[in-house]
Amino acid sequence: MDCIFCKIIAGEIPSTKVYEDDMILAFKDINPVAPVHTVIVPKIHIDSANEVTEDNSKYVAHIFEKIPEIAKLQGISSYRIINNCGADAGQSVLHIHFHLVGGTELGEKII
Repeated sequence: MDCIFCKIIAGEIPSTKVYEDDMILAFKDINPVAPVHTVIVPKIHIDSANEVTEDNSKYVAHIFEKIPEIAKLQGISSYRIINNCGADAGQSVLHIHFHLVGGTELGEKII
């Protein structure tokens, strides 16, 4: 598989890890849009939110269970979680991932 996030998970591509356990990896985004911009991925390949099933949804649930801890590790308690699903929504890597963005006032406008 030629997935950049799978390669990061496997250690083939370096990343700045923020959090890791047996199910997920969180690392700093290489093009941050805010002082804190972390990408959180499951350690199994799921293309997008459209591919979440009863069998793999535990990985997405685990991400959301760990988000407060990942935010706290970076010194923030107020943040935005973003998931892009599909090309028209801006998903550039076909591996489900969530952006944790914060460390500054983001305002109400999403885009």
